[in-house]
Amino acid sequence: MKLIAIDTVAESCSAALMLDDECLLVEEPARHRHAERILPMIDSLLDRAGVSLADLDAVAFDRGPGSFTGLRIGAGVAQGIAFAAGLAVCPVSSLAVLAAPLARENVLAAIDARMGQVYWALVRDPGSPFDIVERLDDPADVRVDANEVVGVGSGWDAYGEVLGKSVGCTVAEVLAGRRPGAEWVARLAARRLESGEGDSPEKALPVYLRDKVTG
Repeated sequence: MKLIAIDTVAESCSAALMLDDECLLVEEPARHRHAERILPMIDSLLDRAGVSLADLDAVAFDRGPGSFTGLRIGAGVAQGIAFAAGLAVCPVSSLAVLAAPLARENVLAAIDARMGQVYWALVRDPGSPFDIVERLDDPADVRVDANEVVGVGSGWDAYGEVLGKSVGCTVAEVLAGRRPGAEWVARLAARRLESGEGDSPEKALPVYLRDKVTG
């Protein structure tokens, strides 16, 4: 499986090139420069590997939930590349991307949604991070059906004390400072694509969970 993956949802901007079992990654702080930086980052990866977009099978992207502006940039770039190079697209949940590297059961991934809320999902099975229900709630309203969870994501960084009291179970550990990134967008996308789950370019759409724009 050969694919390019991008993540423009977090404060940093990252791109990953997966060539079968090898994954090349470039990541840098971007703040509000994601649109400016992502295409040069993709070009640098292709140059390093000596491949072109035409050699790839798909383009994957973090489709959210997350920053509205970042989601629009990522979806637009992925769609443009897919149309131009005739590639499949593979949208991947930012909450699944947070949970996947941990390879642990019952990971409660939460992203700070601003306005005093969090995007969250309980990833029960590390082998099936796609089978999740994504929600938007006040931290005090987050409840899970589990005996114990591991917390990860900017939602825990911002509202860890409230979440720890509200979830209704033991919080075994909170892993601070973790953000989504292109490497795990690539790895999760490869799993989906190997199962024949690639989409057409027009399916490169962001997932907001909230209608009101917050940046």
